[in-house]
Amino acid sequence: MKILAVTACPVGIAHTYMAAENLQKAAEELGVEVKVETQGSIGVENELSEKDIAEADGIIIASDKDVSKERFGGKPLLVVGVQEGIREPKQLIQRIIDNDVSVYKGSMPSAETVKQKKKDKENPIYRHLMNGVSYMIPFIVVGGLLIAISLAIGGEQQAEGIIIPDDSFWKQIENLGAASFSFMVPILAGFIAYSIADRPGLAPGIIGGYIATDGSFYGSEAGAGFIGGIIAGFLAGYVVLWIKKIKVPQAVQPVMPIIFIPIIGSLIVGLLFIFVIGAPVAGIFEGLTAWLEGMQGTSAVLLALILGAMIAIDMGGPFNKVAFLFGSAMIAEGNYEIMGAIAVAICIPPLGMGLATFINKRKYQQAEKETGKASFTMGLFGITEGAIPFAAQDPFRVIPSIVTGSMVGAVIAMLSSVGDRVAHGGPIVAVLGAVDNVLMFFVAAAVGMVVTAFMVNLLKKDVAAAGVPANEEMVEQNDHPVPHEQKAETKHQEINQLTDITTPELIDIDLKGNTRDDVIDELIGTLDANNILQSPDEFKEAIINREKESTTGLGMNIAIPHGKSQAVKSPAVVFGIKRDGVDWGSMDGSDAKLIFMIAVPKEREGDDHLRILQMLSRRLMSEEFREQLMNVETNEEAYQLLQTIK
Repeated sequence: MKILAVTACPVGIAHTYMAAENLQKAAEELGVEVKVETQGSIGVENELSEKDIAEADGIIIASDKDVSKERFGGKPLLVVGVQEGIREPKQLIQRIIDNDVSVYKGSMPSAETVKQKKKDKENPIYRHLMNGVSYMIPFIVVGGLLIAISLAIGGEQQAEGIIIPDDSFWKQIENLGAASFSFMVPILAGFIAYSIADRPGLAPGIIGGYIATDGSFYGSEAGAGFIGGIIAGFLAGYVVLWIKKIKVPQAVQPVMPIIFIPIIGSLIVGLLFIFVIGAPVAGIFEGLTAWLEGMQGTSAVLLALILGAMIAIDMGGPFNKVAFLFGSAMIAEGNYEIMGAIAVAICIPPLGMGLATFINKRKYQQAEKETGKASFTMGLFGITEGAIPFAAQDPFRVIPSIVTGSMVGAVIAMLSSVGDRVAHGGPIVAVLGAVDNVLMFFVAAAVGMVVTAFMVNLLKKDVAAAGVPANEEMVEQNDHPVPHEQKAETKHQEINQLTDITTPELIDIDLKGNTRDDVIDELIGTLDANNILQSPDEFKEAIINREKESTTGLGMNIAIPHGKSQAVKSPAVVFGIKRDGVDWGSMDGSDAKLIFMIAVPKEREGDDHLRILQMLSRRLMSEEFREQLMNVETNEEAYQLLQTIK
């Protein structure tokens, strides 16, 4: 019999590996083959392959965080908390052996699941930018819809276009929309800075964004636009981040984030923009706007092709968001046709995939047909992510189809002068009156949708013709729906065993402290005596802050306090024994007797402390090893035992 398991915990450190170790030991005792995938902070290790899953008689997920179950469709699946994996591994495995587990029916991967995988891989710059965009969009939507409604109801056709009389009620509605638009760039900049530097960055970011939009500060007729807002946001965020690192007297610390940091940050950002950055960026933005407004014929078609492809290629990912941000910014400049092409492209992937499942049901599994209904509905509301489940299952057929459809729709919209006054897409914006040339909007969307549907159905094989069950066919079509990032080579490979960073001098087998904090002070004192720390107080602060997040008392008389701090000169582990135990708030209520304190420099916080925690967690699962440690009589004897932790 072969059993698979997945272990994970919210922090992704000790409990993940403790559960894995106990499941492996229990399987050995029961004579069962087992393979355990760990999803820790260091990444997915010992990953379960499709072959493993196909051969498995059952799967156990022992996790306190969400673990994707789609790949286990058709297999007996037992889902429990990570603590059950640690404490009751034999019972869990026995349930699989006794066939006391229901079969997981499986489903298509949700859009949220795939989006989360993408989000986990985002780089910080993109994440900060998208944080600003997410807060900016409501202001564009409110402004665009209010202006569109006021023009549609209160506007009068005149030689120069639709005009709202100054004494009309609808003029005030238009003014409200314009006011909402005026907040767009300051909010974008403010929340980029907030993402980087937290609350102290908000005021400098918003002030910098406001200066970016008002060219009078730096002698420009036009402002620096959304490009200037992005620069202001990042500048404010990183300036504030730098200021926060400056050491100040303790008496001043409480007022730093509410007085000094916002004032100094705003001055630096504002003056840099006024005297250095503003005018050049404004010039670039004016040139870009003029170029876009002058686009006709071939150049307009090329732009539409690029924007259509960007919208569809990753369905809400970085390319999609960059194109969307570009179109949104052009709305504020009075250029609605770029957003018009984007608004059409946005809805085509989900509408096209939904239509594809309707017109040729032989190409799709039942789960895909159900997903097609949801996808079509999402497309009506301009939610491109509705196509993600299809692309995740079969990227090589779906992605080219939706990209082609979106490009076709965007080109038709651009050539037909379809305009969109709202930073959103799909038929919903046309119904609400925010679209110019509504008829061609629907024509462009319909053509793109049909192109996508027929192209994907032409590329796909009939499910029945494959001669294999549905789940197997989809696996064959998509061995790797989301390319795995190649794991970067781990730095500092010298930490291969615990004694690489532990010496007999860093061992105290007779701790005296009667409370958790007393023991922490003792262990920190040992580190300081061995020249590991630059500042014991600063390192203690890191240790205590970590304990506030959640106890490092793991149960079974073990505690592993750990801290990452600039006060640490080099990685080290100090080990202590408190023979009568000390209350560490452990989950199982046991007192901590075996205590390992990990000290890691801030610049090496990534793999180092995770590697150490992993080694410790696995080895300490052995009851025999714990008893041996408790019975040592000298530091040298303890050191010899610690040499086995690798």
